[in-house]
Amino acid sequence: MAKNYKTVAGLDIGTTKICCLIGHRGETGELELIGMGVHPSRGLRRGAVINVEATTESIRQAVREAEAATGVKIDSVVAGIAGEHITSFNSDG
Repeated sequence: MAKNYKTVAGLDIGTTKICCLIGHRGETGELELIGMGVHPSRGLRRGAVINVEATTESIRQAVREAEAATGVKIDSVVAGIAGEHITSFNSDG
């Protein structure tokens, strides 16, 4: 978490559930969890998206729950996506 961010949201997209966590930098500088939202994952199979609309709606619901629990409006998230099909490469741009 960068020093200039006071509040941060994390989104874990899994095959069985989608979890959105909201935290903020506490007095000691450590991340403190202030709320979360969890929603069953729809539209995913073995970590791969098979239905974009259903997956998008599951993400929306988890984010709405986290926003309602904290009173914080989420503008961006740090997302975690895992699976055997995930690959990456380094690029400068």
